[in-house]
Amino acid sequence: MRNTLTALWRGDFPLGQAFWHYAIAYGTIANILATAAAIAAVLAGLPDAVAIGLHFLPLPYVVMAVVGVWRSADKYREDPTWAGIAKAAVIVWGALMVFV
Repeated sequence: MRNTLTALWRGDFPLGQAFWHYAIAYGTIANILATAAAIAAVLAGLPDAVAIGLHFLPLPYVVMAVVGVWRSADKYREDPTWAGIAKAAVIVWGALMVFV
């Protein structure tokens, strides 16, 4: 697992894999689970700080995925348009994961 996260951080994965697998799929699933846990904490009457903490729990991974996709895009050697689209999309995705 550590080697995978290190490779993601360095941008060592192909752009499509970094974007679709590590950002969109895994990151979105982690965010949905954290949001569900935060809602459950609120419904259980736990302190707001617990719900907020649960909501932001995947934030380090989201940052890692954004950086990883960005770095993978920098190494992308095919059509540079796709690298630019991936960079813009992962920034939008990262913002949505934090604020939604």
